[in-house]
Amino acid sequence: MRTATLGPAERAESLASMAEHELDLLVVGAGVVGAGTALDAATRGLSTGLVEARDWASGTSSRSSKLIHGGLRYLEMLDFALVREALKERGLLLERLAPHLVKPVPFLYPLQYRGWERLYAGCGVLLYDVMSMARTHGRGLPMHRHLSRGNALRVAPALKKDALVGALQYYDAQMDDARYVATLVRTAAAYGAKVANRARVAGFLREGERVVGARVQDVEGGGEYEIRAKQIVNATGVWTDDTQSMVGERGQFHVRASKGIHLVVPKDRIHSSTGLILRTEKSVLFVIPWGRHWIVGTTDTDWDLDKAHPAASSADIDYLLEHVNSVLAVPLTRDDVEGVYAGLRPLLAGESDATSKLSREHTVAHPVPGLVVVAGGKYTTYRVMAKDAVDAAVHGLDMRVAECVTEDIPLLGAEGYRAMWNARARIAARTGIHVVRVEHLLNRYGSLAEELLELIAADPALGEPLQSADDYLRAEIMYAASHEGARHLDDVLTRRTRISIETFDRGTRCAREAAELMAPVLGWDKDHIEREVQHYEKRVEAERESQRQPDDLTADAARLGAPDIVPL
Repeated sequence: MRTATLGPAERAESLASMAEHELDLLVVGAGVVGAGTALDAATRGLSTGLVEARDWASGTSSRSSKLIHGGLRYLEMLDFALVREALKERGLLLERLAPHLVKPVPFLYPLQYRGWERLYAGCGVLLYDVMSMARTHGRGLPMHRHLSRGNALRVAPALKKDALVGALQYYDAQMDDARYVATLVRTAAAYGAKVANRARVAGFLREGERVVGARVQDVEGGGEYEIRAKQIVNATGVWTDDTQSMVGERGQFHVRASKGIHLVVPKDRIHSSTGLILRTEKSVLFVIPWGRHWIVGTTDTDWDLDKAHPAASSADIDYLLEHVNSVLAVPLTRDDVEGVYAGLRPLLAGESDATSKLSREHTVAHPVPGLVVVAGGKYTTYRVMAKDAVDAAVHGLDMRVAECVTEDIPLLGAEGYRAMWNARARIAARTGIHVVRVEHLLNRYGSLAEELLELIAADPALGEPLQSADDYLRAEIMYAASHEGARHLDDVLTRRTRISIETFDRGTRCAREAAELMAPVLGWDKDHIEREVQHYEKRVEAERESQRQPDDLTADAARLGAPDIVPL
């Protein structure tokens, strides 16, 4: 089984190695597109580096709706090419590349009008299914079905009886977006890529007009490295324009940020066995099953404030509650909300001022020699974006380079996953861990769950759940620091796990226990543990305060009350 460890020693070695030898390709930004680009390049035989200013997926790629989908609403816009491409990628992820991370999820679309709406929506969903099967991927998902009002209420009793006259049910897929990116980075490292988070590009190296490398600051250690590369890919999402400005070029396109917020509520607050998709005046609203929770989202509004920590305002929360409550028999209240998160979509700016109208297509450009920029797109099609970015970079290399092979490269944990899933009862009996816990590990780590089981075998106390976040085992916290590149408490509670949005206290009650588990791996003393805990508590309070503010401006100011942690 191929694996890769991303602990403190490996990070230091990666930075030193990147500075010592010229790379074929350096990727800047470790969201899903940057991580995918590093994997694409490494599996073509290119010497590859990946640097990220903060944590893997710390921007857009950890704050999505967590859906892998073809984009059903893009059919209505007649964007058949985008839907076809996304459906193919959905099938690849479900069946071949990441079956341990990407799972089918049902959605119910309530019909409000008799006759014409069932015909209109039914034709769209039928086309969606047919396009999926025509790409040879996606046959594992059930076909859509038409439901009467009575049958719809049986699968979703939470709906008001007068909110629908019938319904359609269809399937898409979902994943934990931040976990997916962390696995993607580890997979790239397993194929030889050198990767480092908390490594910020401070500027580019130039020889005449050509970009030949980057000056990279080690945010943790305080040093600076000159990393030379034959080609650099800028995959920084909503920071694309900022990164481009370092070479004195805005580029051939402009990226605008659109804010989307999501609410997380407990499973028992909405009585339904299926997700929901509701039409709003601007877009669509999803109610998505998420373990013992529901995710309700999203909004789509222009954002030109702080990009690192987009804030959800009270108005944003009220908007989502108002729209979801329009169809629920028992309305949700503010007291039902466990977590709130806000993310920014990188959209290619067009002539329309409405962000919901901006392009979800992606673009690759070569603004100056030695530098490739990739921007736009959607999470589901990250692999295609990565392929296009590497294809563009290859044109600047004086060597023959193999074609993209990532369509056939499973992510770490995929190999052997189905066999382990079938043997989960025997694994539970062998390890003494309840079968539900084994299933939890398999659906988060795939066959890499064996590495966590080995940690637990060596120290049975790691097989116990966190005291105030009992969905997660203590071993997962230590593993995040030793194997997945987590450097701070926030990395673990917000991205390696989802404790920050899945508990009403937002992770503050388990913060100290988690920090103490990370400490031996990262060399923290008691003062450092205390500092990490205090910073996390301040971050949570700043987020809560921002969510009490009436608008974006005041919410942003409140959120910035908790600065990023800076190592001593």
